[in-house]
Parts: sequence; C-alpha cells; structure tokens
Amino acid sequence: MQYPTFPKVFRALFIALACLANQWAVAQVAPSAAEAAAYRGLHAAAWQGDTGKIDLLAATKIDVNSRDPYGRTPLHVATFARHGAAIRTLVRAGANLSALENDRYDAVTIAAVANDEESLRVLLSLGASAKLVTSRYDGTALIAAAHLGHDGVVRQLIAAGAPLDHVNNLHWTAVIESIVLGNGGPRHQATLKALVDAGANLKLADRHGQTPLALARTHGYREMAQMLEKAGAQ
Repeated sequence: MQYPTFPKVFRALFIALACLANQWAVAQVAPSAAEAAAYRGLHAAAWQGDTGKIDLLAATKIDVNSRDPYGRTPLHVATFARHGAAIRTLVRAGANLSALENDRYDAVTIAAVANDEESLRVLLSLGASAKLVTSRYDGTALIAAAHLGHDGVVRQLIAAGAPLDHVNNLHWTAVIESIVLGNGGPRHQATLKALVDAGANLKLADRHGQTPLALARTHGYREMAQMLEKAGAQ
C-alpha cells in the first residue's frame, strides 16, 4: 500500500497545531534556580527532599498545600525535583494529590511529562488519580505522555485506569497525539501499541474527520499504519 504525503495546506495546519500542542512540555514551569533559592519552609524542604524537615513542619500544623507565586504546592515542587520520599512524606502529612498549579498541571501530569516513572509510581501508589483533566488543553496525563512517546509512563497510566479515549480541546485523543505529535519511531510505536492493546477507540477522528489510520498513512508512518490495520482500524 502506498502512503500519500500530506497536501501542503494540511501539512501546514498540522505543523501549526503541533507547535501549539508541543507546549505540553514547555508549559510546565519547574521552579527556577532563583525561585528555589528563595523557598522557605515546606517548599524549601520539598525541593531539597528533606523529609525530616517536612515532618517537623507538618507537626506545627503548617498548611501543607500552601502555594508559591506560580501556584505550586510543596507536592508539585517535590515531584519536579523527583524526590519520591518527600512525596510520600507530604502525602502522609495531608498533601492534596489532585492540586493543580497555575497552568493546571497536577503532580501526575508533571511526572508523566518528565518521563519520571519512579515518581509516577509513587504518586499512583499513594492514591493519585490518572483520570484528572489537566492543562490549558483540557487533556490528561495519558495524552501528554502519548504525545511525548513515554511508553513506560503510558503503560503505568493505563494500568491506573487513565481514560483511554478522552478528547482534548484540540480534538485529539492519546492515540491521535501519539501519531500526529510523534516522530513515528520506536517509542511512539510502543506507545501506540500500548493504547491499541488496551482497547483504545481507533475510530475517533480529529476535528477534520481524519482517523488515526488515515493520519498514520498521511504522515508516512508505515509501522503505525500496519499496526492499526492489524487491529481492524478503518
């Protein structure tokens, strides 16, 4: 089968949308060096992974869900810093696992975008939800991870009950994002396979009526197209 290339007008449209949606990664703002240096109290302890200090401060009835100027709680900060023990300590002290910072990211999505499988594993084991609608795109952690080809994260999120067929405000699902925002390489192929194997709906089209199979073909992603064909996609 021949896989046609995009007509120029559609290619330009997809490039523009991809540039917009690629802000998944850059829209998440980790604490800068200056911000981290200015942290005090729980935020400083979370950034440093100082579980002893977290316990001491929590015992004083300090607000464990306090916010920095960007809306990050200590839990967000500990997740950005990849401090699993601090995450556990904060949650034990009452940290809100569903809290969203100013760009509407929760800790699960922060870990998913960072491809931080260990922090994600900790968060999910503590009861964090893989089902939250997050970000300015009304997406999910699963869509973000699929976009970036973080196949291990995708498998964790699927196992945690992430909604397979959520449609964001770009009218894209995790399946579609793994194709149109990926590079067609091994990681995105593995991501798509995980979604297909989990039973994701392969009929859901983008707002232009393009199905995942049509998108894989027009992008020239032969392996993805063959995978979708084998799964019965139209």
